[in-house]
Amino acid sequence: MLLCGDPGTSKSQLLSAVNRLVPRGQYTSGKGSSAVGLTAYVTKDVDTRQLVLQPGALVLSDNGICCIDEFDKMSDSTRSVLHEVMESCTLSVAKAGIICRLNARTSVLAAANPLESAWNPNKTIVENIQLPHTLMSRFDLIFLVLDPKDEAYDRRLAAHLVSLYHTDRADAHRDNFIEMKLLRDYVGYARAIIKPKLMEEARQQLIHCYLDMRKVGAGRGAICAYPRQLESLIRLSEAHAKVRLSDKVLKEDVDEAMRLYREALKQSIMDPKTGAIDISILVSFFFEIYPRTKI
Repeated sequence: MLLCGDPGTSKSQLLSAVNRLVPRGQYTSGKGSSAVGLTAYVTKDVDTRQLVLQPGALVLSDNGICCIDEFDKMSDSTRSVLHEVMESCTLSVAKAGIICRLNARTSVLAAANPLESAWNPNKTIVENIQLPHTLMSRFDLIFLVLDPKDEAYDRRLAAHLVSLYHTDRADAHRDNFIEMKLLRDYVGYARAIIKPKLMEEARQQLIHCYLDMRKVGAGRGAICAYPRQLESLIRLSEAHAKVRLSDKVLKEDVDEAMRLYREALKQSIMDPKTGAIDISILVSFFFEIYPRTKI
């Protein structure tokens, strides 16, 4: 999942909260991370004096979540290591005579800020962030976290922030929240124990949703879905079944996954000039910005 939008909209706080919630989570900043820190590095053992391989953040977060803040500040060489991890959940290493393939079955939660500091609604998401389309297309969900600049919203936000420093009011609403330890155990149990399987009705609904997404842009020659989007729907459906602690993926799970995906599409890949949803915008605008780039 990729969160992008205006600065100061608590994207970093969301990443920190998820890192504390997941049993195997790693938090890193894209500006201070290198390709070696994300993958693995070779060092010499103090006792044996032999070369050993030390895992990086992506390997340490296996079966967990790797939270990457300042995703847009990462260098191209550092960002390139994510392609294999987000595609096949493995990491190939060939350093100092050590050749191996490590498991990196991790979910990536990233946050990015626009180039012009504030989000420009007249530009597409690629023009605002300028990330390679090969990487952006690997995210299951891309959400915009924008500042609405509304007085009512600002009033509610200010009241909430002030209440965090007001002891009496904070204690009054404490009963409405789930304890972090209980929620952490719940998430850990769902991820480790629950292994849902697709039922026939869910399988038919996935096929129906994918065909509908393909038909949306067929009339105007646009592409609204690739097979990668179908895989995203399958993962989201299985995740929703895990939340219910169910070992069966039902039609309601597919419907909820489709709702999430539809909401993400409305925000991330909508053409500001025409208002149409076109997933190929991630490709076409990339070549307009970088016409000499070879991929």
